[in-house]
Amino acid sequence: MTDDISSLPLAADVCDALTCWRGWLRDEKRLASNTVEAYGFDLQGLFLFLNEHRGDVVSFAMLASLTLTDFRAWLSHCAANEIGASSRARAVAGVRNFFHWLDRNGKLYNPAVDLIKLPKIGRRLPRPVSEAEAKDIVAGAADLRDDRWIGARDEALFALLYGAGLRLGEALSLRADDVVRASRITVTGKGNKQRNVPLLPVVRSLIERYVDLCPYALEDRPSLFVGARGGKLNPAVAERNLRALRLRLGLPDTVTPHALRHSFATHLLASGVDLRSLQELLGHSSLSTTQLYTKVDVQQLSAVYRAAHPRAK
Repeated sequence: MTDDISSLPLAADVCDALTCWRGWLRDEKRLASNTVEAYGFDLQGLFLFLNEHRGDVVSFAMLASLTLTDFRAWLSHCAANEIGASSRARAVAGVRNFFHWLDRNGKLYNPAVDLIKLPKIGRRLPRPVSEAEAKDIVAGAADLRDDRWIGARDEALFALLYGAGLRLGEALSLRADDVVRASRITVTGKGNKQRNVPLLPVVRSLIERYVDLCPYALEDRPSLFVGARGGKLNPAVAERNLRALRLRLGLPDTVTPHALRHSFATHLLASGVDLRSLQELLGHSSLSTTQLYTKVDVQQLSAVYRAAHPRAK
């Protein structure tokens, strides 16, 4: 969502409410910054649609008068603009959250928002890489860049994502003091939930090598992983570097930093780790989320069976 919300077609009181709501999501609900931005972007889309649909600036009176037909028209507009079902479902969640917040704060009440039917979406299975591919990604990162320390940084980062099952944002939020010479690390995940994750010796060794090569004093920095100018590494840079490595190795488009976390989970499950332990390592609030990996494991086992069994050919 644009930071300059004053450019949106909003009445001043709606603009102020939007700012307060975003602050509430961030500071009190402690939602991830990406979630707050996504919700804001979805609301921006609704406001722009309503401005054209109703031909006026968006006011509390307009929001209170919206009918189920209006909301359906907005979702149809989103679908016509090729916004996928999962993104539309997230948009509905964000809009409902905003309207409920307005209701709790005595701004307006609109029961139609709770009548919106969520788009049907199929839950996609995680798409991990193989063990050999994961090793190639980690090893290949060191040679991707001419700057030796940057290659060591990416090698350590990708090893941490795969070796500890971290989300990219979690890894980039770690400080040097949290990780260097540690056998276990405390990770702050979604909803500010903390978990304790063991650090493999090979991962710790790669991190220490990166720290030794890095030209910046990392103990004075807000993040262990820094960019070329010494600031906190932008996640887009890490994603871009993995994309370049993926192309070099001939790997599919599904190979992203998050795929390394999926691979961590799938490979542990295949090695006999129980679901409860895996749930703790991944920081999942619900066991049902972790159970998705059992389907991946069965899917891979079926593929191996079909490829190997003489009668399956």
